[in-house]
Amino acid sequence: MKTSIATVSVSGILEDKLRAIAAAGFDGAEIFENDLLSSHMNAREIRAMMADLGLACTMFQPFRDLEGLSGTLRARAFDRLERKLDLMGELGADLLLACSSCAPHSSGEREGILADLHEAGERAAKRGMRIGYEALAWGRHVNDHRDAWSIVRDVDHPAIGLVLDSFHSLSRAIPSSSIGDIRREKLFLVQVADAPVLDMDLLGWSRHFRCMPGQGDFPLDEWAEAIRKTGYQGYWSLEIFNDRFRAGSASRVALDGYRSLQFLAGGIRRRLPLAEPLPPRVPARGIEFIEFAANHKEAESLAAMLRALGFRPTGRHRSKDVTRWTQGEVNIVINCEPEGLAHSFEVVHGLSVCAIGIAVDSADRALARADALKIAQFEQTIAQDEWPIPSVRGVGGGLIYFVETASRAAMWAHEFPGEAEAPVPAVPQHAAIVDHVAQAMHLEEFLSVLLLYVSLFDMEKTTSIEITDPMGLVNSQAVESPDRAVRFTLNGSLAAQSLSSRFVHHYFGAGVQHIAIRVPDIFGAARSAIEAGVERLDIPDNYYDDLAARWDLDPDLIARMAENDILYDRDGEGEYFQFYTRALDRSVFFELVERRDYAGYGAPNAHIRLAAQARHKPAFVD
Repeated sequence: MKTSIATVSVSGILEDKLRAIAAAGFDGAEIFENDLLSSHMNAREIRAMMADLGLACTMFQPFRDLEGLSGTLRARAFDRLERKLDLMGELGADLLLACSSCAPHSSGEREGILADLHEAGERAAKRGMRIGYEALAWGRHVNDHRDAWSIVRDVDHPAIGLVLDSFHSLSRAIPSSSIGDIRREKLFLVQVADAPVLDMDLLGWSRHFRCMPGQGDFPLDEWAEAIRKTGYQGYWSLEIFNDRFRAGSASRVALDGYRSLQFLAGGIRRRLPLAEPLPPRVPARGIEFIEFAANHKEAESLAAMLRALGFRPTGRHRSKDVTRWTQGEVNIVINCEPEGLAHSFEVVHGLSVCAIGIAVDSADRALARADALKIAQFEQTIAQDEWPIPSVRGVGGGLIYFVETASRAAMWAHEFPGEAEAPVPAVPQHAAIVDHVAQAMHLEEFLSVLLLYVSLFDMEKTTSIEITDPMGLVNSQAVESPDRAVRFTLNGSLAAQSLSSRFVHHYFGAGVQHIAIRVPDIFGAARSAIEAGVERLDIPDNYYDDLAARWDLDPDLIARMAENDILYDRDGEGEYFQFYTRALDRSVFFELVERRDYAGYGAPNAHIRLAAQARHKPAFVD
């Protein structure tokens, strides 16, 4: 796949955009006119810079309102065209994007449109240049790629071809099967964008909510496959308009863009038979461990919390100040080493989750997929007798370890042969598993994190929802493996005082905000934790009065929930119970859940939980 990206997709000044695009690995870039106009570099200097960076200028864009005009308006349009062709010569671009006209004075008379595009082709051909005609979804007369293709076909000029943009086609639900009618040599360039499905005007949707392939809801697999079947061998170029990306890091957005095109090449929702070779997405078999970075004082606080929740220390590392805590299938690792990544993580973030181990079938295949997507591997010196576990960088600079399912038992036996101290007092244990891990981040990082998970692992995203925090709205979305053995919930907010934003601010970056542990008996687990002295969220009586009004629940059940501060939700016949601890050292908190044929995350209870946590807001203030 030949990769390109429009400079409008990336934040910053043009020079910085081009450096970020080249560093991400793109083959070329479309120069957006406004980026050029606002640059202190002239077109020849930009051309030289792109050559030094190894970037082809894949297209200059956009040229608006060319066809369908008359009189002086037509003359001015063609004068503009001549000037832009002159500029393209200095820039080193041979392809100009001409959008279908939105001009109020333009005519939809077909013969006039054909004549105008033919003349434009003549003028471009004299300079060895081409013009790609694109149907804007909101075009005045041409807003469907089928109509744009019929015009290009009938103009029949070698310098006039088609530019296909996924947003303009898929936002109008134009069947991708219609792409098969387009002749390969007349398809000059393909522009790619994903988007969430929204009910709003097309122009606003396009200008603010486009996103990278895999981050939205468009059926891009079918669209891309239809293009490949034409025999198209040209550039696949991202054109993304998104307010979050404009506020984000140019290097991160560019790298996400490159990653998303590789993801598209291998198939977003299914493997494409004509796709270029790409290691398949990694099946995530479970969360093998969650590793905390802590100093000794923080480790004592965390240990007290874990004991109250039923965990027991079951092993000490063979050579490091690291302890393993277990309950059921859940492994928590507390790392108090005075050097290395965990120590650096603790210095920056305080008590924090620095790594998550995910069980996979093959670590080598997982690393190959990560390499293809340019997800950075993490390498550190390990002792000769240590078990090597490959890892990559994850959310907030933390690590994702790839633990092979076939050897995980041997790994634990090898790494943690020493006995840990006996827990005193002992708290009943439960057949627990990790239900999900919740991560908070800056909102502009949200789509980047989502793309990392769904492109690397065989995981799908759920519908994005807005949760009401007492201090503002929180955007929340989950990513899940098909069997839901691995689930992450992602949370970001623009509201500075929302819990998610306060966590990110005081934590100094994105990271794990809470860990949900599934137990078979929520009442037994909650009661044991309370009796062991765990600090829990105080849920108001009004909530339980409302439960009695909303659901036909046994009054004794509601009374038991109220006594133990347990939240409840129902989805059809499925039921969900939730119990929350207070935040530990202003950072991580725990959730106990019981699922009874329930697939969600208790979203209707989120505002209750957030309001309860807001009452403890001073815990987040120095």
